[in-house]
Amino acid sequence: MDKYQVKQGGVEETVLIPLYARAVETAKTDPALRDPRAVEMVEAIDYDYAKFDGLPSLGGAVMRTALFDHWTRAFLAEHPDGTVIEVGTGLNTRFERTDNGRAHWYDLDLPDIIELRRRFFHDTRRRTMISASVTDPAWPDQVDTGGPYLISAEAVLAFLSEESVRSVVQLVANRFPGALLAMDTSGTGIVAAQQQHDVLSKVDAVMNWACDDPSEVAGWRPGAEVLGSHTLTSLPPELYAALPAAYRAIVDELVPQQLMQVEQYRMSLIRLP
Repeated sequence: MDKYQVKQGGVEETVLIPLYARAVETAKTDPALRDPRAVEMVEAIDYDYAKFDGLPSLGGAVMRTALFDHWTRAFLAEHPDGTVIEVGTGLNTRFERTDNGRAHWYDLDLPDIIELRRRFFHDTRRRTMISASVTDPAWPDQVDTGGPYLISAEAVLAFLSEESVRSVVQLVANRFPGALLAMDTSGTGIVAAQQQHDVLSKVDAVMNWACDDPSEVAGWRPGAEVLGSHTLTSLPPELYAALPAAYRAIVDELVPQQLMQVEQYRMSLIRLP
């Protein structure tokens, strides 16, 4: 089968970074996560992944994904028949890693990304792809299952404007009351220096929204509550303990300058009213 061609600089390119990070991780002797589907997709897509080899942010992407997986498993343990909505899903495979055989699942992304995604995945009775922007107020109409809801927004909101992020938070709070929102935020320093970032400097994607304190997001919606907020150096103890020794060593051995950068990036779980 011919490999799928990805346009350099196109929107599809941005989803390949976390995909490649998971594939590289899977090949390790002691990986933080295993994702054989990521390996298959990397091999099927014609792209110069080598420009990302050895970059620290690949490991950061893996730890971020491990935390979002952790939150998803905890949600499904408490709500086995709940609904998970992955916004900006890209080529994510969280369903394959965390599905409990009962949950309902929606994968939302832009039409070009969903077209790419459909080369590797298909809709099922419990899993549906939605082709739309997360800023489109009509996309929730395609969610026809009940809650409780976990809305997972991994590595997506920072690329929107603050006005758009506010609109998304209000939209999901209105349409999915009581939902959990898992999201990540980049501080002002990271956004300002993104052209020097090891990975982002190699693609055309640009972060537009800086957030130094995730509690600001909760403040946009009266009654919202931050249930947890973590940096890569303050992961939940049970998750940190489960990381391979190589990852724990990286976290433990960061020098002060690296810590300043890492601490500006946070992953937060917010309960919407």
